[in-house]
Amino acid sequence: MNKKKRDRPNWFRIIVLCLIVLAAAYINRFVVADIEPLGVPSPTPTISAETLIAEAQNLFGQGKLLPAIDTYQQAIVSQPDNPATHIMLARVLVFAGKYKEAQTAAEDALLLNPNSSMAFAVRAWALSFQGEYLEAETDIKRALELDPNNALAHAYYVEILVDSFYNGLGSFEGVERAIEESRVAQALAPDLLETHRARGYVLEATGNYEEAIREYEAAIAINANIADLHLAIGRNYRILGIYDKAVDSFTRADALNPQDPNPDLLLSRTYATIGEYGKAMQFAESAVANDPEDTNLRGNLGVMYYRNSYWPEAVKELSYVVKGGLSDDGHEMEFINLVPDSPRIAEYYFTYGLALSRTNQCGEALQIAQLIISRIPADELAVDNANAIVNRCQENLNAPLSTPEAESTPQAESTPTP
Repeated sequence: MNKKKRDRPNWFRIIVLCLIVLAAAYINRFVVADIEPLGVPSPTPTISAETLIAEAQNLFGQGKLLPAIDTYQQAIVSQPDNPATHIMLARVLVFAGKYKEAQTAAEDALLLNPNSSMAFAVRAWALSFQGEYLEAETDIKRALELDPNNALAHAYYVEILVDSFYNGLGSFEGVERAIEESRVAQALAPDLLETHRARGYVLEATGNYEEAIREYEAAIAINANIADLHLAIGRNYRILGIYDKAVDSFTRADALNPQDPNPDLLLSRTYATIGEYGKAMQFAESAVANDPEDTNLRGNLGVMYYRNSYWPEAVKELSYVVKGGLSDDGHEMEFINLVPDSPRIAEYYFTYGLALSRTNQCGEALQIAQLIISRIPADELAVDNANAIVNRCQENLNAPLSTPEAESTPQAESTPTP
């Protein structure tokens, strides 16, 4: 039986295959491991919290409040247990008008350090802007107990005391205390922006408008990109009748914080004061667009519609002041009570009555006139306009036929200085 002859091994092929296997193993271990997989981002170097804080402070100095806020938040993510960063964030949030967020940031700082004078002070400042004056005063007193030499706390206390007085929760003794607090802040930190701001605020509250302007100018020299400072200096220019500078200041504030309705409102009132009712109406519309749920802004828009002879539009907007209700754009409006010693609210009411009489809705117009005479008889301007409502309705009753021309003919009415 023949045995099959075995083939001799091909040593060349075996050696080549071994080399291929070794090369593949080398590539898999040492080369492929160094190649970044497709679609996976390469790691970025971590930025230190200190670098982010320095960048945020620089952004704040340039008036770039929202980028500064974002950078402070990044610093907190990088180093969450530093209460000072939360406090710095809270301060910028107040300047940006984000008061609730500022309160939260200050409370985060207090969680990390329950005895932080600055955390209590900034929370007090944020609370005061939300109308929580009693809680704000409690916090600011605690801040000063912890550190009597906290200049910022003294400066914030000035604003809390003045705002409490403006809102009927404090007496004039509080304003006198605010004057003293502003002087303490000056003694402790004369070059601080908030010191000049607080001193200007109390000077404005006590009728020292030229001195207030100088303090606000000093604050603006420190940081020219804070919208509230331009609003403040514009208010004082407006009271002094320097309307061109007031308009410039309000316009600057509007450019720095276009979402805030207050610059638009003040521009509207200022243009109305100098008789430019078209511009006044445009800015009133912008203010409502920024905050459509604010009944006061609706009232101002109604007044400006009336000044521009848009009677039906004036009736609609002013009805929200008098009766409240759901607006055409879906916002629930809170009515505003007619009370003594509020010329602005009185203006809304008598302008509503005048607009009703212009559109021959005298049943309701006469009710408004009677309400004004009975509720605020000492307001001579409002009573004069109430009588004008009655006279116009009497003319409407006596007229044999109303025509569009007759309805649009201006008649003598007492008008306020906006």
